[in-house]
Amino acid sequence: MTTPYRHEPFTDFSVKENQAAFEKALKTVNKEWLGKEYPLVINGERITTEDKIVSYNPAKKDEVVGTVSKATKELAEKAVNAAAEAFKTWRYTSPEGRANILFRAAAIVRRQKHEFSALLVKEAGKPWKEADADTAEAIDFMEYYARQMIDMAKGKPIESRDGEYNQYIYTPTGVTVSIPPWNFLFAIMAGITVAPLVTGNTVVLKPASATPVIAARFVEVLEEAGVPNGVINFVPGSGAEVGDTLVDHPETSIITFTGSREVGTRIFQRAAVVQPGQQHLKQVIAEMGGKDTVVVDKDGDVELAAQSIFASAFGFAGQKCSAGSRAVVHADVYDEVLNRVIEITEAQTTGNPEKHSTYMGPVIDAASYEKIMGYIEIGKEEGRLVSGGTGDDSKGFFIQPTIFADADPQSRIMQEEIFGPVLAFSKVSSFDEALEVANNTEYGLTGAVITNNRAHIDRAKHEFHVGNLYFNRNCTGAIVGYHPFGGFKMSGTDSKAGGPDYLALHMNAKTVSETY
Repeated sequence: MTTPYRHEPFTDFSVKENQAAFEKALKTVNKEWLGKEYPLVINGERITTEDKIVSYNPAKKDEVVGTVSKATKELAEKAVNAAAEAFKTWRYTSPEGRANILFRAAAIVRRQKHEFSALLVKEAGKPWKEADADTAEAIDFMEYYARQMIDMAKGKPIESRDGEYNQYIYTPTGVTVSIPPWNFLFAIMAGITVAPLVTGNTVVLKPASATPVIAARFVEVLEEAGVPNGVINFVPGSGAEVGDTLVDHPETSIITFTGSREVGTRIFQRAAVVQPGQQHLKQVIAEMGGKDTVVVDKDGDVELAAQSIFASAFGFAGQKCSAGSRAVVHADVYDEVLNRVIEITEAQTTGNPEKHSTYMGPVIDAASYEKIMGYIEIGKEEGRLVSGGTGDDSKGFFIQPTIFADADPQSRIMQEEIFGPVLAFSKVSSFDEALEVANNTEYGLTGAVITNNRAHIDRAKHEFHVGNLYFNRNCTGAIVGYHPFGGFKMSGTDSKAGGPDYLALHMNAKTVSETY
C-alpha cells in the first residue's frame, strides 16, 4: 500500500537556514564532485574509452564539471544487445518490485537534494530556484510513475460474458532508447529513464552531450537502488554516430526524445524504417519544442500580466520549450504592460548562478550564445529594442534579458524558437486577433491567457491550440501529476509526461480471454 502522491516541495530560499544549507552543498560539489571521470555502463560493466565528452560550467567556461567516456557505434550496439538480453527476465519482474526501486531511488536523491541541485548550478548554469525545481521534478517523476505502475498492474476493467473471464492488461514492450535534453538535465532525463524501467522495459540512456555528468550520477543512483545489470545502460556519444545506431537498431522498440524539432523529426523518419530482423514497429515519444505565447486581454490584471510575462520569458534564461517568448497584448493595455515588464526585467540580476541574488545565469554554451546573439540582431531589424540586447562571453556565456516591442506576428522573432532570453511583444486590437496570433506558429506546446472575462476563458479553452494552457499565471512550471505536459502540432506527440496516460505509451495492451 502506497501513500498518496504529493509533489516534492520547493525549497524556500528566503529562509536563512535554507540558504546556508545550499551554500554548504555548493561547497561540497565544488570540492568533492567536480572534475571526476565517468565510464560507460553496459550490462553493469564499466567501460572507459579514449574519446571523452567534457562537461564545462557555462558560467565559467574553463571550469571542468566532469568528463565522461564517449561511446562508439560498436559500443552502442553492445548496449542495445545487453538491454535486449536483460529484457528477457526484467519484463517478468513484479510491477511492485520495479516500483519499489523507484521509491528507493527517489529517497537516495532526496537525501542529497541540495547537492544534486548544486551540480545543476555548475553543469547547466541554473540559478538556485531553477535548479531546486529541476531536482524536485526528478523526484516527482520517480514517485509518481512508481505509484502509477502499481495501479496499472491491475489492468483495466472490461466486460465478461457467462462462462467467460476477460482481462485487459499491460505488458512491457522491449528496449527503450532514452535521449534527454540538456535544459532539464535532471528532471526530463530521469523521467524518460524511469518510465520505461518501471513498466518493465530496459533502457539505453544517451545523455545530452552538454550535460552528461548528472546523467552519469543518476545511473549510479539507479544501480544503488537495485536496478539489475543490463536493465540500465549508459552510452554518451554523438547523435550522428551513437544516436543513429540506437534508433536504427532492430532490437530497439521505443525511442523517447526531448529536444529540437529538427532532431525529433529525423528520429521519426529513421524509426519508421523496418530494419532486417526487426519484428515490431517502433514507438516514438517526442517533445520537440515550442514558440509559446502569453495573451493579455484588455481587462487583464496588468501587474499579474507583467509578472507572468517576465517569468515565462526569462526563467532559466528562456531555455525552456515552454518559455513564453511571445507576448500578445491588447492595445488598450499594451504600453502599460510593456513598460512594467521592462521595469521588472531590469531590476533583476544576470550573473553567476552560484550567488543567491542571481535571477538569470548564462546560456548553455558557445553555440547557443552565438545563435541567440544572431537572433537579437534579427530582432533589431524586425522590432524595437526596448531592453537588453547585449552579451558577454569573455568568462561565461551571458546574455542580458532582451525585449523587443512592436514585432510583426509573422516576423522571425515571433515565429522561430530562439531558446534564449529574448521576448517579443505584438499589439492586437481584439481577443479574436489575439487568438489568431497565438495559433499562428507551427508549434502548440504551452500558452497563457491573462483575462477576467469568463467568456474569453471559455473560448480560449477550445480555440487556443496548445497542449498546456494556463489562465492568469505564467506558461512555464508544469508540475508532475498536476499539469501533465506535452504539446500539439510540431511540438511533439503530446505524450503528457507526468500524467495518467504516459506509462501506457511504454506498454502493449493485451486482452486475455478464458472460457470456462
